[in-house]
Amino acid sequence: MASYDPNNVFAKILRGELPCHKVYEDDLAFAFLDIMPRAPGHTLVIPKKQVRTIFDVAPDDLAHIHKVAQKIAKATVKAFNADGVTIHQFNEASGGQVVFHLHVHVLPRHQGEPLKPAATFHEEPAVLADQAAKLAAALAEG
Repeated sequence: MASYDPNNVFAKILRGELPCHKVYEDDLAFAFLDIMPRAPGHTLVIPKKQVRTIFDVAPDDLAHIHKVAQKIAKATVKAFNADGVTIHQFNEASGGQVVFHLHVHVLPRHQGEPLKPAATFHEEPAVLADQAAKLAAALAEG
């Protein structure tokens, strides 16, 4: 297995070197909207630690990331009037991972609406800003 690359895009986001539409942050986790969403409100939950895959993460840290993903999932249902959610987590290139910093995808879903194909659509920043505000408000309400 390859080692962690501290110059991956998510590491740069965590350091503030690249912008993002943040929706949640605590001591261990950070969540922001995917700029190439497969559905409106598509959120990524990442650990703040330098962790490449599920194989590298401490069990307690993995549990925390999934607790945050659950919190985000509940808020996306509320914020986007979703019927459900899809949770994805990929590991290594052969497993579908593209950015090599552990991350969990939380995708709000509506009955009968397919996901957009992966990495095919860049959302407008103003749309992402609006979605981030909706999601952050839903998170604040609990």
